[in-house]
Amino acid sequence: MTTRIYAMYQGSKRILILLLVVLLACTIASVVMTVIGNIGVSGVEKILSGNHQCSENMSAEETRLNAESTIPTTVWETLALCLAVCIVIKHFRELQKSPTGANIKNVFTFLMKGHMLYFVAFTVVACFNLGTLSPNLSPSSVGVSFYYGIGEVAQAMQIFVLGPRLILSIREYHDQHMGREQIVHEGVL
Repeated sequence: MTTRIYAMYQGSKRILILLLVVLLACTIASVVMTVIGNIGVSGVEKILSGNHQCSENMSAEETRLNAESTIPTTVWETLALCLAVCIVIKHFRELQKSPTGANIKNVFTFLMKGHMLYFVAFTVVACFNLGTLSPNLSPSSVGVSFYYGIGEVAQAMQIFVLGPRLILSIREYHDQHMGREQIVHEGVL
């Protein structure tokens, strides 16, 4: 996400420094919270119908701290979404002022379809993760199980569908763009 936003801001050093500092701070905070939350955790082996299963033996405080470790990640993803939205709005304003908007329009249509969907999906999954911190969720409820299920499906879609889709859409756009350049060069020769 850092390289995508850096590219969207046309290689701005200030944005790169901001992104790296925030990403580093959020990553360190998340790792520290996870390590503290896992200190003293022990495993328990259960045998159910001849199947051996391992489970964690965590206190409520340790479980909550592990869940709260998603907050720095959510901060990072929300910042990325805000920066992406800001640059898209800025470029659409420039597009309205530009007399040669056709080429720019194609690039930003691609940008809106691919990148914005990706950033919004990251934010939605982060919000689902934050929703698990609610004290109103009791693990025995069917609705809560459904909520967790939707969150896990959304996370799997984000990882296994949106990421590869974004990469493939970038390659497709690049191939189309290179094909146009080749036709222009062959026409000139």
